[in-house]
Amino acid sequence: MVKQKQASRLDSGKRSQTLVPTLSLGTALSLTIGLTISLTTSLPVLAQDTLLIADAYVDVANGKTINDIAILVKDNQIVKVAKQSTYSNTDDYRVINLTGKTLLPGVMDMHVHLSGDAEDNFLASQNYSIPRQTVKAVKNANKTLMAGFTTVRDLGASGYAVIATRDGINAGEIAGPRIWAVGHPISITGGHCDDNFSAPEKHSIAQGVADGPWAIRAKVRENIKYGANAIKVCATGGVFSKGTKVGVQQLSYEEIKSAVDEAHMRGLVIASHAHGTEGIKASIKAGIDSVEHCSFMDKEAIEMAIDRGTYLSCDIYNTEYTLAFGEANGVPQENINKEKLVSKAQRESFRQAVKAGAKMVFGSDAAIYPHGDNGKQFSRMVKFGMTPEQALQAATINSAALLKQEDLGQIKEGFLADIIAVDGDPLKNISLMENVSFVMKDGVIYKQ
Repeated sequence: MVKQKQASRLDSGKRSQTLVPTLSLGTALSLTIGLTISLTTSLPVLAQDTLLIADAYVDVANGKTINDIAILVKDNQIVKVAKQSTYSNTDDYRVINLTGKTLLPGVMDMHVHLSGDAEDNFLASQNYSIPRQTVKAVKNANKTLMAGFTTVRDLGASGYAVIATRDGINAGEIAGPRIWAVGHPISITGGHCDDNFSAPEKHSIAQGVADGPWAIRAKVRENIKYGANAIKVCATGGVFSKGTKVGVQQLSYEEIKSAVDEAHMRGLVIASHAHGTEGIKASIKAGIDSVEHCSFMDKEAIEMAIDRGTYLSCDIYNTEYTLAFGEANGVPQENINKEKLVSKAQRESFRQAVKAGAKMVFGSDAAIYPHGDNGKQFSRMVKFGMTPEQALQAATINSAALLKQEDLGQIKEGFLADIIAVDGDPLKNISLMENVSFVMKDGVIYKQ
């Protein structure tokens, strides 16, 4: 029999439904002396509406756990959220019994790099081919989805590897989260996002390199031409690049502003990699939607972000992995030293931004630590100043607002059916987010 799964197509925020057939063996097998196997199929049929029964769900917008819950899913949409007693007769539904579990909206990570693996030798991985990186991205997209992250923003990959992965997910060919992908991050010559590890005689230049406002605009247009549905600029030096000072501004204000103007004119959200204070301020002033890392923020930078509504994304978990395993994985000492320089300051900047009431999203920089461990950052966010409610909001309603997606980030009637489950109440124990036991994305169950 041919059964149908539902998959969602995503292209710059527009969705349409497609039905992806999956083959189920077993309708008619006949074995003879000659070992003849025959398979019969029937016409595709739509699945029953799905009813999820659970102990509770988290109302992330209000920071509350609501007990005794039943959620009705039709196709890829939540159509009703009610008490279990509402459904005295469940014969008309496909019932998924999640007794003992708490449901949450699928969580979102606004800073990943799906085409890279932290476990690989750092320098050797710089020379991976685009096909090899694409295979990595397919694998890591699946791991990320199984960890409960149903939406991610990929902030840089070579050769449009992640854009191809996203398109395969949207076509129903592979499993993975919804992906907003920037293509090539935009950098000055010799900047954080250029290829500085190759010898000079190789004349290796990263595909996102551009110098000057009009060249920057052209690079934004090129990324969009090849499928980017988000944009990223590298405004300062970084930890995992060669020869860059992590706190020093690289792109000028005029260059950042040109990228912002072009991205916004095309309807896309734009991020800025910025560790240093002046680069952070220049990015906020230029109208950047989110600042990544935010390591050296002063009071003025935080106030600017609050005044302008800029989202801040601080990857405060991956330091632990880098300092514990980076050297064994071939990370050069220069980069280890920069991580040591950044880590304490970044966590203090995070603490101060939370205390001041800045808008925060969940961004982990997955690939600097192993994909699938994204959920470990939740407990660090709470350790360094957030309540569990705030940490979950950063990964749900705040991230949805950053991406301008009005039907993601909540368990609510009319929203897309991205639903996960954990064993217990994450508002009482946020570390439960490290072990997601049920994953539904777009109305399709991927993990149970």
